[in-house]
Amino acid sequence: MLSLDKFYHAAYILKSVLRHTDLVYAPELNPEADIYLKPECLQVTGSFKVRGAYYKIATLSDEEKAKGVIACSAGNHAQGVALAATKSGIKSLICLPDSAPISKVEATRKLGAEICLVNGVYDDAYKRALDLRDEKGYTFIHPFDDDKVISGQGTIGLEIADQLPDADAVIVPIGGGGLISGVAFAIKQLNPNIKVYGVQAAGAPSMFNSIHDGKIECLPSVSTIADGIAVKEPGAITFDTCQKYVDEIVTVTDDEISAAILALIEKQKMIAEGAGAVSVAAAMFNKVPVKGKKVVCVVSGGNIDVTILSRVIKRGLLMSGRTCALNLELIDKPGQLQGVAGIIADLGGNVISIHHERANEGADVNGCYLRLLLETKNFDHIEEIKKALLDNGYHFAANYK
Repeated sequence: MLSLDKFYHAAYILKSVLRHTDLVYAPELNPEADIYLKPECLQVTGSFKVRGAYYKIATLSDEEKAKGVIACSAGNHAQGVALAATKSGIKSLICLPDSAPISKVEATRKLGAEICLVNGVYDDAYKRALDLRDEKGYTFIHPFDDDKVISGQGTIGLEIADQLPDADAVIVPIGGGGLISGVAFAIKQLNPNIKVYGVQAAGAPSMFNSIHDGKIECLPSVSTIADGIAVKEPGAITFDTCQKYVDEIVTVTDDEISAAILALIEKQKMIAEGAGAVSVAAAMFNKVPVKGKKVVCVVSGGNIDVTILSRVIKRGLLMSGRTCALNLELIDKPGQLQGVAGIIADLGGNVISIHHERANEGADVNGCYLRLLLETKNFDHIEEIKKALLDNGYHFAANYK
């Protein structure tokens, strides 16, 4: 069972390993609210996961430590378990799907863990980990559905309550629910007036659906750039805890997550992975009531795969009105491109890509299409450019929206 005594004990145990994460004031993320960030993306191993893993391993018996630990993860939990086990001088074996990013596999290996790559997806790796646990006698370190793990994650709630005692709300990412269970339990025990909101990716709404329907449900599949919270089924402990202590759970789209990642990079010089940025996305896009409130967003991790970072930034630019694609129908005659470019330049837009082609069959024989990609300031700026082009006699192609 969860108790504040366990949480405070976890905080004491974790003092020797954690990096202190002060709240960062970030009102630019939503001018209508006082936004603060809890930057667990700056934590040891780049994620909050080390808290729960380290506390769980620290409380094992000598016999359990002698046999070693096993875990299953494609990312942050694996690194947390590896670090905790190595610092405690015990063996760790991590089962990962063979599709896991090489960077995360090698990061886990460098922290001292043995790696077992399993053909298939996370569920296959999870089954293999349980088989090896039974075969070898390892202790399985669950990524979220364990009271010791939750107690370790809950130390974040203790810290928030101490750092901003007059907070109105805390927004927390949800995958399996270990983080929000710990944070919500701690916050509600210390100050039940503080609202606790959970956020899931729209492509992996397992806890959202389960709470809505009043029973644990398993998704047939998940699809989101927030791979760290792409969990098909919440845990039994975490489901019950969320039912009792979480005020509301909402979802955000991949486009909204991308915009949040971009905003953190530009405005806060902070790198967050998709799972870590969902809390910020919820605040930015008013998915929960933040207007006029002091709100803490837990940025749970920063281990984003650099190979997809450029794609995420591109989506974020589109989502925030920083880039815009226009498709114009023109008469194919000299000066047309110059006229369009002049209007855009006069309004402060920047053309970064041009594609010109003759009209298709059925269109005006003298027609052509001009496709432009622009750098813009925001959505109001885009509308200003579009209006100026229309006012000057230019027409958007029929398939333009």
